[in-house]
Formats: sequence, structure tokens, C-alpha cells
Amino acid sequence: MNMAVLIPLVLVYMAIMTGLAYYGYKKTTTESDYLVGGRNIHPAVMALSYGATFISTSALVGFGGVGSIFGMGLLWLAFLNIVLGIFVAFAIFGTKIRRLSLKLDATTFPSLLGKRYDSKFITVFAGAMIFIFMPAYTSIVLIGGGRFLQESLSINFNIALFVLAAIVALYVISGGIKAVMYTDAFGAVIMLIGMVVFLVVTYIAVGGVIDGHAALTAIKDMVPESLAAGGHQGWTSMPALGSPLWWTLVSTIIMGVGIGVLAQPQLAMRCMTVKDDRALYRSVLVGGIFIFFMTGAAFMIGPLSNVYYMETTGQLAISAAGGNSDLVIPIFINDIMPNWFVYLFTLTLLSATISTVSSLIHVQATAFGEDIMNTLGIKAGFKSKKSLSRLGVIVGVIAAIILAYLLPGGIIARATAFWFGICAAGFLPALIGALYWKGATRAGAIYSIITGFAVSIIGFLFLHAAESGAIGLSNAMFGKDALLAFPWTHIDPLFYALPLSTIVFIVVSLLDKSKEVSEDFGQRAV
Repeated sequence: MNMAVLIPLVLVYMAIMTGLAYYGYKKTTTESDYLVGGRNIHPAVMALSYGATFISTSALVGFGGVGSIFGMGLLWLAFLNIVLGIFVAFAIFGTKIRRLSLKLDATTFPSLLGKRYDSKFITVFAGAMIFIFMPAYTSIVLIGGGRFLQESLSINFNIALFVLAAIVALYVISGGIKAVMYTDAFGAVIMLIGMVVFLVVTYIAVGGVIDGHAALTAIKDMVPESLAAGGHQGWTSMPALGSPLWWTLVSTIIMGVGIGVLAQPQLAMRCMTVKDDRALYRSVLVGGIFIFFMTGAAFMIGPLSNVYYMETTGQLAISAAGGNSDLVIPIFINDIMPNWFVYLFTLTLLSATISTVSSLIHVQATAFGEDIMNTLGIKAGFKSKKSLSRLGVIVGVIAAIILAYLLPGGIIARATAFWFGICAAGFLPALIGALYWKGATRAGAIYSIITGFAVSIIGFLFLHAAESGAIGLSNAMFGKDALLAFPWTHIDPLFYALPLSTIVFIVVSLLDKSKEVSEDFGQRAV
């Protein structure tokens, strides 16, 4: 890349982002502004910010690379992203979340649950889970951006991580959620343009839509023996039903992320930032179009990269990337796209990284400052809640950078599914109960949340081989990577943690005798 072109381009980009962040900073005068944007964010800005937060480098780089291995079956995740992640999240859940947060004066996801169930424990525990486990997700988003900069700019990966983290920390510390959402919206526009161009050029490179898909189907005989043994049946077919690859694709990648989106704290908070239900309804179209071109494009480009590399080098995309799925998309861009697009996609990946990481860091910061420290009454040495949250920004950034160094290659998609899955198992039953069930009780919510997180963590430590083998605790304690045989080694913990947490939530709430009638919510635990 020509640095004489790239550097001025990036400077202009950063100037615009800085201007938007400064505008957000000037508009941030109250605690409500810092936490939920004063509840008057424009619906288009909210939808684009939601989409940019949802679609990070984990989708564009990580899942695109995974698509080169699993094939077009990943498009089912794009379908769930639109139906559940946009329509249900905005028009069904979002309206309820907005109204309940306004009624309870809740400004964070943990405080929404805590105030609904009248439980400081829920607020603190949910905040702690976010603050402890979200850095794993934040770090892989940083890894995705850092890997692209490493490949495209030939710069040191460590330098790329620090630069991205520093930029994000500056925006979040200064302007709160308004600065985050304004810069998100601008970044989303760049991301949309970049992915549309990338998809079009990819189809041109493989001979068009019909010929490209036909060629992808025709190379099914080139599936590596190890993948074929695991159930792989070609890149335009789903893996064999019940095979190890089928369980990984369906339970971990498609269902884990597809369902987990409904319980994402950083996404639920977006619904608290608009002024009325109409704004959420208006956001559905913008958000749906954005997600379609983001996830749909990435999940088609990944598999089609195999056609290009088979025709040009005689090898599959994963081989061209040296076995690291996180490098498939960056290398494919360098090989297939004109030079000017590399500059555009550099900005696209910067936007995806900055938008998602800034939102995640903001949620971690508010979890630390608002949900943990403030709820426990720990304010010594801090003048305001914002000061506590800004300390949380620094801690969150440091934790994300450390994990980015420790996590292995090819981890982006798996770590994303891990975070989305544990959120679904831990938060989703209590959230649905808070929104729709008057008989939901505090005890039911507490036991459900603890069950969801505990069972998920046990599953990842001792049952799900991809994580339990890498962590090594099961081997150290019991002499084997996973305690149970197949298919449990490939079934994502979401598949049993979510049903268990749901059963616990319902049963405990029904059996809970310490109830009183609440004017707002009907039966509620004392």
C-alpha cells in the first residue's frame, strides 16, 4: 500500500471521527447523556450504531474465514441475525425494554434486570459477569482489526492493537454513549459501502452468481479428508446431520450467535436511547438492510474464496491462509481487490473494530462504575458516576489487550459464539420474564441467572472439547480433555444451559411463596 495515499486518508477519517466524538462530548452534560444518550437518539443513528456494534471484525474477518471452511450453511446465521437480531430485538423486545427502562429509570442492562426484580444482587452479579467475560469478546474484535492491519499495512500486530485500543479509549472516556453512537453511525456507512463493493467484485472474480455457485458446488470433491470425516458434504450443502461439523455449525455458530443476540447487553442498551416506540419501528428497515449486506456478504464471500483459490493456485482458501481462518479474508482482499479498495476496506475494518470495541468498552465501563461500584456504594475518591465508569474504561481496555495476546489464532468466531452463548443462557430467561411475565419472581431470576452462567462455564471447561481441551483444566483434573463422549464434545453448552436456566426460572418462580402483589408487575418477589 502507498503510505502517501493511506496516511492522509486515515487522517481525514480520524478527523471526521474525532469531530463526531467531540460533538457527542459537547452534547453530554448529564449522567443520562453519558449512559443512554439522553433517550433522544435519532432512529437511523440508533439502527446504524446497533448494526455497527453487532457486526464487528468478528463477522467480517472471523466468520468470513469460518465460512471458507463450513460453506454457505452460515447463511442461516444471517437469517437469524435479521429476524431475531433486528425485527424481534427492535419491534418486540426493544419496545418493552425502552418502556421498562424509562419506568424504572434504568440506564444499564444489569440495572434494568436488578430494578425489575428489586435485587441489588442481580445488578451486581450481572455487572460482574459482563465485566469479567466481555473482555474475551472485546479482545477478539481487536484481534480481527489488528490482523487486517498487519496483513494490509505490513505493520507489527502489537502496534496495531495498541493504536486501536487507544483510539477507542479516548472516544469512550470523553463522550460516553453519544460519542460512541455518532461515530458508530458514520462507521456503519463506510462498512456498508465496503462490503457491497467487496461482494460484487467477488462474484465478478468467480464468474458471476450462477457460475460462481456452480463452481463452488463442483469442488465438493476437494473437501479435505479431515473435514469429510467430520461430516463436511461440500460448501453449498449443510454438514451431515448429527456429525461433529453439524453440531459445531448449528449449535455453536448459528444458534449460539443467532439466539444470543437477544441477550446482548451492549445491544439492549441501544433500545434505551430512543424517545418512543415509533423510533424503534422506524429502525427496523435501516437495521435489516445493514445486517443483510454485512452478514450475508461475509458469509457468501468466505465460501466463494475457495473457488478463486482453486482456479488460481489449485488450493483451498484455508491453505492459502496458512491454516489460520482469521487470515482468509485479509489475504483474499489483497489478492482479489484493486489497490483503491484496500484503502476503503482498511477504513471499513477500522470502523467495524472501533464501533464494536467502543460499545463493548462502554458497557464494561458502566458495568464496573454504575452496576458494581455504585450499587455497592463504593465511591471513595470519585466525584461522580462518570469518573467510576471512566476508570472502568481503562481497566476494560487493558484486559482486552492482554487477552488479545494470549488467545490463539483462528479464535475469532469461537470466542464470539462463547460470549453470545453464555449471555443467552444467563440473561435471556430473566429478561423475557421481566418483559412479559407478571409471575416472575426475584428468586426465580437469581437462580436462573446463576444456573445459566454456571452450567455454561462448566460446559466450556469440561464438556465442549474445543474449549475444554485448550483450557486444559479437565485434563489436569480428570486426565482427559472432555468428560463425556461425542456428541457432547461438540454440542455447544447453550443447548443445555439455556433450557436448564429456563426451567429453573419458571419452577422457582412458581414455587416461590414470598410474593406480594405489585401495582406495576403483578406478583413479584419481596
